[in-house]
Amino acid sequence: MSVDAHHDVVVVGVGGMGSATVHHLARRGVDVLGLERYGVPHDRGSSHGNSRIIRLAYHEHPYYVPLLRRAYDLWRDLQDSHGRRLLFTTGSVAAGPPEGDRVADVVATCERHDVAYERLPAPALRERFPGYGLPDDYEAVFQADGGYLDPERCIVAHVERAHANGATVHGHERVRDWRPTGDGVRVRTSKATYGADHLVVTAGAWAAGLLPGLEGLAVPERRVMAWLQPERPALFAPDRFPVFTLETRAGTYYGFPVHTRPGFKFGRSPSLPETVDPDAFQSAEPTPQDEELLRGFAEEYFPAGAGPTLSLETCMLTMSPDDHFVVDRHPEYDSVTVGAGFSGHGFKLSAVVGEQLATLAVGDEPDFDLSPLAMDRFEG
Repeated sequence: MSVDAHHDVVVVGVGGMGSATVHHLARRGVDVLGLERYGVPHDRGSSHGNSRIIRLAYHEHPYYVPLLRRAYDLWRDLQDSHGRRLLFTTGSVAAGPPEGDRVADVVATCERHDVAYERLPAPALRERFPGYGLPDDYEAVFQADGGYLDPERCIVAHVERAHANGATVHGHERVRDWRPTGDGVRVRTSKATYGADHLVVTAGAWAAGLLPGLEGLAVPERRVMAWLQPERPALFAPDRFPVFTLETRAGTYYGFPVHTRPGFKFGRSPSLPETVDPDAFQSAEPTPQDEELLRGFAEEYFPAGAGPTLSLETCMLTMSPDDHFVVDRHPEYDSVTVGAGFSGHGFKLSAVVGEQLATLAVGDEPDFDLSPLAMDRFEG
């Protein structure tokens, strides 16, 4: 089969991770083509919704803090070169009931990596940030470096910088299949066939359908976000309302101040999977039951923000079995690198993950120990 063009690297999926990867490859002088099945940016995956949390107080695992520190540097560099604000610092709150693990896990991470933090009982948290209405027996950790990124702006910035360094990005071009060749890969799309020395798969919810070995390791799940009109809008402005992750007795939630669109924004991480078919996801619209569940949370924990519903929006996360990323060279294909299974906490790290994926794609050694994110950790 003949090819229409040949590139050093083809990146499949130009969302949060893929746009960063294309950017970092282009910075190295690599001839890179990014292929995106939808628009750039788009609202079909997980890299949308106007805000994504970034925080050093990391309950998921202390491993991520060195990566996060590099990510902060990269976001600030990108922001400076782009000339438009991408990173907003509000501080972050991690909170939960006394029998929960959230506060203890965050404290352990901060202590291990010398991250400054404050422990606050719920009454002190309410006094400092009156938009919060947590019960008296809850405890919180406040960390001043937390905040949020604007995901659509970040993707645009990465792609624009990639363009400036010679990259090519095609939107609305779906990858049909690919195969290894003797000297690289061949990628067939809805519009053309491309040859490349290396393939990077950052296709989010569609990654497992493109890459053998990811079945069960990158599972699409549905989430719903809500925007409610605050009863007291001033309490939910970025200078008075830190981003939060909140463990409750009924589930885990996360939220943001008002940013670029009206409303106090928050979402829920369900205890049971809500697995979806990514190709049929358009039918997974928010339901009245979603609204009722989210509104009940706001009324209990953030009553000053629980006004009329302004917007409900679904997104797809791609979950790994252990809720940690897959960032690795493919164990069977030397010419393939994969970034997948970001499990709802990946966007904040996309700048540094893209940097490391680019490093792997050109055959260099990564700057961090990526063995905890290796595909083979799931063997057996």
